[in-house]
Amino acid sequence: MCADCKDFIAKGSKILDLGCGSGVIGKYFQDFFQAEVIGVDIEDKRVENIPFKIIDGVNLPFADNSFDTVLIAYVLHHASDPMSLLREAKRVTRKNIIIYEDLPEGFFGRILCGFHGITFNIFLQKKKQKHHFKKVEEWEEIFANLGLKNFFSKKIVANYTIAYIAYPVKRFFFVLEKK
Repeated sequence: MCADCKDFIAKGSKILDLGCGSGVIGKYFQDFFQAEVIGVDIEDKRVENIPFKIIDGVNLPFADNSFDTVLIAYVLHHASDPMSLLREAKRVTRKNIIIYEDLPEGFFGRILCGFHGITFNIFLQKKKQKHHFKKVEEWEEIFANLGLKNFFSKKIVANYTIAYIAYPVKRFFFVLEKK
């Protein structure tokens, strides 16, 4: 992920890892970019010791333009209100928002995204909620409606298999800027 982002994040940047979960990705970004990383999530599940704040899942407790980059890695489909969360990400970033998302495209992709949503609710989520897996075109429309320019995007190629079958869920990488 750091290699994907090297053209979009400067060394020494201030990065918000929105929905940081274990903090592992934030720690990699901190080390790779020699960055100041702050993680936020609805509960503390960190295994890496990065600075952290608990959030309500909608509001971010930071001033406007507090971060160079907001990183949202495989989080939006779990958010109770992804549009509000994106509005907040837009508000607190100076430069860009980097998003990684699973896409429910194709027969097996839809099944696995649904299964992922159910198992996430059972094993990891505090409260049961609807998941918001969307296709690329749906995300792009949401971004445009929020005044976010899709500056760069690409399909992420899975480099692993399940029972010797390539992972069928499409993954996408978006770099957004304020319009």
